[in-house]
Amino acid sequence: MSLLRLTAQRAPALARSFSVSAARKDLIQDLYVNQLKAYKAPAKSADAHAQHVRSFAKPAVPAAPAVPSDLAGEMSKFDATEPTLGNNAAPTQAAAAESGGSAQQFLEAMEADLPKNEHH
Repeated sequence: MSLLRLTAQRAPALARSFSVSAARKDLIQDLYVNQLKAYKAPAKSADAHAQHVRSFAKPAVPAAPAVPSDLAGEMSKFDATEPTLGNNAAPTQAAAAESGGSAQQFLEAMEADLPKNEHH
């Protein structure tokens, strides 16, 4: 066998790693890009912000509170009154049943061992 034939058989076949087909035009993409380029944003008027922004109005200055003329007399009257402590009704029967006894009984119940479940 000739040397040329041996090298031709052993040499790897070279393949192109890139495409050789011609690039096709995309009509839809071209129309879209042309429309984007031709778009002109509408001009805004100078008072366009007026519908979104409220005008600021300074609030009225509050008046100073009026001090009573006889402050010492009103303070002594306040000190003389008895405070009311809301609802002084006796505890209901449901609340008494819920408590269930004294604190000592509760603590003893908490310290007691839990009953063991018997497995059959």
